[in-house]
Amino acid sequence: MKIITFTENGLTRIGAVHESIVIDLHRATEQWLLSQGKIRATKIAEAYVPTDTKGFLEGGEESYAYANQAIEYALNNVSDVSLTFALQDVKVGPPITNPGKIICVGHNYREHILEMGREIPENPVIFAKYANTLLGPEEDLPYYQISEQLDYEAEFTFIIGKRAKDVQEHEALEYVAGYTIANDVTYRDLQRRTIQWLQGKTVDGSAPMGPYLITSDELSDPFGLEMVLTVNGEERQRSNTKNLVFNVPKLVAFLSSIMTLEPGDIILTGTPGGVGVAREPQEFLQEGDVVKVEIEKIGYIENKVKAVQKEVSV
Repeated sequence: MKIITFTENGLTRIGAVHESIVIDLHRATEQWLLSQGKIRATKIAEAYVPTDTKGFLEGGEESYAYANQAIEYALNNVSDVSLTFALQDVKVGPPITNPGKIICVGHNYREHILEMGREIPENPVIFAKYANTLLGPEEDLPYYQISEQLDYEAEFTFIIGKRAKDVQEHEALEYVAGYTIANDVTYRDLQRRTIQWLQGKTVDGSAPMGPYLITSDELSDPFGLEMVLTVNGEERQRSNTKNLVFNVPKLVAFLSSIMTLEPGDIILTGTPGGVGVAREPQEFLQEGDVVKVEIEKIGYIENKVKAVQKEVSV
């Protein structure tokens, strides 16, 4: 299943992508239940397939079962214009809009560690982003004029599907809802003003994500996926998820040993070599640049850099 968040006619809700069609999962679930004579169809749909992805994931296996029935129902009733939309006619947002946590991993590809002059860490380096950073896969990337060093970081990303605490590596993938793509946009000069990276990582709109959440039943093997980032068509980063120092099972086990992971939590697994700050000469993003991140079997996100001028008080 390919899950997206989409906005159509001012309403934002969860959808499933089938070829070039978007299925309104909440509405389709409600209509399918009504077709089955369920008196409490609306309440059941609200409980198991609500309008947000986090709420959907919290419903567990029952939610997936309802959603699969809803998809089949919608595809058999495409004439009902309230159930399906053309993908090109809707605005696609990040697959999760209200995560409890956005956990980022630094220094997790050997080539990036070396280009940054660091040693291979014994434990994952982790930091946070917040929900204010989330951006849709095709939206303009805002460039606030508080920095002269706007950088890109292609990131293979996974989303937690059920509560995880003290999970063992061999069972870790059972707790992953699925996978997506992110760009951990970083304001380098802000990042390096202090020993803590947070201020350079949490600027509004600095985490483009998508194009959808591809569920782990459809993408069961997160190992060996090719990843590439281009700026204006020029390749800047290329690697493979097999090169991760700490792979998905290791990260789930590590993170769940120090915190409880909840459905909808987002984990960015780190970026490979080739970031702008490490190039010679350094190459940072500028107004009008188009940044594309593509990962095998998932798809791509593509965002155009747009300068945001500081508001002047009158």
